[in-house]
Amino acid sequence: MLTSLQNPLVKEIRKLHKTQERHRQNLHLLEGTNLLEVATKVNYPLVTVLATQLWQKKHYSLWEALQTQAERIETVSPELMKNLATTVNPDGIIATAYRDSRQSQPTENLRLGLIGDRIQDPGNLGTIIRTAVATDVDFLWLSGDSVDLDNPKVMRSSVGEWFKIQAKVENDLVSLIKKYQSQGYQIIATSLEGNKTHWQIDFTKPTILLLGNEAQGLSPELANLATETVKIPLANGVESLNVAMATAFLLAEYQRQIINSD
Repeated sequence: MLTSLQNPLVKEIRKLHKTQERHRQNLHLLEGTNLLEVATKVNYPLVTVLATQLWQKKHYSLWEALQTQAERIETVSPELMKNLATTVNPDGIIATAYRDSRQSQPTENLRLGLIGDRIQDPGNLGTIIRTAVATDVDFLWLSGDSVDLDNPKVMRSSVGEWFKIQAKVENDLVSLIKKYQSQGYQIIATSLEGNKTHWQIDFTKPTILLLGNEAQGLSPELANLATETVKIPLANGVESLNVAMATAFLLAEYQRQIINSD
């Protein structure tokens, strides 16, 4: 059982709390039973799994499965687990995986793709991912200056749906949008000054939906490429919704239209 903060493995995993270290080591953290259950179901390749004895007893079958899925398995003390995890009250298990395990590429003939421009809040991104999976979005692109796609809080906020989303980081969103525009896709931007409501958009057409930064919205160079701008009508003096909630409104309308058209 690992108990010391001076253990070399422990030292390296604790460094993964920092973004630059996750990039340097090419590793990300998976925390909690929920994420590890889904990782096992999809056979996601794991590097190291660390769990307390109590967790192993409570989740014996999952622990058995993880032993064949990970390169290395270790038992750790509860006190050490509190130092290894990024959460305040860890449930007893964490794991590491290579950041480049995800190699998603969009398929041809997308029905709906999402582009996130400078999304900063990991909770927002995790919720967007969960909603996108629930409404059968085909692909998600993130700008390079957004929060990391594999930020631990992003993964936890997605409640395991992170493993199901097809997504990648794209540093040249302008060229990406122009490519889909040339193929006949409508490019929809969210804006408080939008000229249409979300139910006036024909989501049965091939669509790329642009989602902007929480505080500043879309960058001008992306907003200028939109073929339509959409707003969500709000009552009682509410000025705006956060990007995750606005996305949920738009994707609910998308799903409604697609279901009715099939």
